[in-house]
Amino acid sequence: MPPKQRRIALMGYRSVGKSSLTIQYVENQFVDSYDPTIENTFQKTIKIRGQDYSLQLVDTAGQDEYSVLPQSYFMNIDGYVLVYSVNSAKSLDVIKYVYDKILDMKGNTQVPVILVGNKSDLRMEREISVEEGKKIADSWKCPFLEASAKENQSVQDVFTQILMTVERIENHVGQEKSSCILS
Repeated sequence: MPPKQRRIALMGYRSVGKSSLTIQYVENQFVDSYDPTIENTFQKTIKIRGQDYSLQLVDTAGQDEYSVLPQSYFMNIDGYVLVYSVNSAKSLDVIKYVYDKILDMKGNTQVPVILVGNKSDLRMEREISVEEGKKIADSWKCPFLEASAKENQSVQDVFTQILMTVERIENHVGQEKSSCILS
């Protein structure tokens, strides 16, 4: 059986660790230096629950609440990893804005999204509690994780979780469509 192709976009405020999460996942290394990303795409093939997936991870440029989000961030994207930094309240405000923009552009309430609080290793600098992140994810009806690209904590889980979310929503939508009866 050929691998399922999946395009996943990582979005969030600048310097929240989107690139660090992606590089840690794809290359098993932590990149400490920060060069602002314009846009980068990474490839990885994985197997989850017996299914092979060919992933294209779109590491987007950092967004802010005034960003014009390129149309390419909404075309042919299967799921979104929305990343904020636990030591930046501003990054959480920006991710709420990005989430609203995704819903506006997709015109669909069932968008595969997960919320990720990155930099959980910065315990002394924390501005956003686990409970606050979880509360927002619950209001969006999406999974929530905290991760640390630096300590490679929950990084694998982030990408497994978004793939499972894409599959769950796709299969649920497919079931709804197949039971539709027009009279």
